[in-house]
Amino acid sequence: MPTSSPLPPDLPLHTTLSRWLDEHRERRNRACMPSVTLAWAQSWDGSITLQPGTGLALSNPDSLRLTHQLRSLHDGILVGIGTVLADDPQLTVRECPGPSPQPIVLDSQLRISPQARLCAPGQRRCWVLTSTEAVPARTDIDIIRLPGDAKGHIDLAAALQALWQRGIRSLMVEGGANVITAFLKAQLVDALVLTVAPVFAGGYKAVGDMGHLTRAQLPSIAPLHTARLGDDLIMWGNLHYGAPHAGEPS
Repeated sequence: MPTSSPLPPDLPLHTTLSRWLDEHRERRNRACMPSVTLAWAQSWDGSITLQPGTGLALSNPDSLRLTHQLRSLHDGILVGIGTVLADDPQLTVRECPGPSPQPIVLDSQLRISPQARLCAPGQRRCWVLTSTEAVPARTDIDIIRLPGDAKGHIDLAAALQALWQRGIRSLMVEGGANVITAFLKAQLVDALVLTVAPVFAGGYKAVGDMGHLTRAQLPSIAPLHTARLGDDLIMWGNLHYGAPHAGEPS
């Protein structure tokens, strides 16, 4: 069953989540990889957009502010190239005080345009992770070449190790669907913060095919915490892989 906030209910939600993330990071013991927080907003039926390649604003202003507060609590923020092409995001902290994280893009074929806002002069220089063999000279981004599989998909464990070597100790992953699914399938997500808007979109879902897993093998959240921000429901918890857990890991 969902539990209430793990801290006193009179604390602001962003403070509750900040302390929870601090405690969570102290417990994790994966060597030479940053802790990974997966965060996204979806409709009640699990949609993040109406169709692939398009954007859909779902969070209310308070939930959007919470997302920016979460960004400020991480060293890096990562999205896939699909999100860059669809939304042209800035990946900065603008709705609240706090430092902006290092922007990072998964882009196996190096499709990011010099006209993208992440490549604009005066912005924090974006890191682009790619597996393409031909790496052109670019002065607007930092290109990090990594191993890829037979389909050219970037090895996510190698990506996290490369980010660790560059000083990233905590990473927020915002999407899109292919990136969310890939991190879950690779069992590399440590924590989840999910915003659920009270609408039905009937669109493109956040999580795709997880492969042929049994119920006991599916990623699970335990303990699960919930809170309201206006009409939006905020859910958060630690990720476990294997049989569901009744509580925190020992």
